[in-house]
Amino acid sequence: METTILVFLLFILVLSIFLGFEVISKVPSLLHTPLMSGSNAISGITVLGALLAAGLAKGGTNDFAALLGGCAVAFAMINVAGGYFVTNRMLNMFKKKEKK
Repeated sequence: METTILVFLLFILVLSIFLGFEVISKVPSLLHTPLMSGSNAISGITVLGALLAAGLAKGGTNDFAALLGGCAVAFAMINVAGGYFVTNRMLNMFKKKEKK
């Protein structure tokens, strides 16, 4: 029973990777900035979920789960910060340059 669940979850992971690659590769470059802002908002929700997971794990007796929750918080925050830096850089490309 456990192996079928693991195979199913791996199938979902591979399918989501393939689907994500196909969707992102078809997006025109003009839409990347709005989509990046939307994905940053979703990553913010991921941070909240990771904080919740780390907090619930900390209240229990499982230190390994608390460690994984802390790692999830760190990786989610790196994702959010990097996304905002990339979005800011892309938006700066569209600003008019001042002539001297």
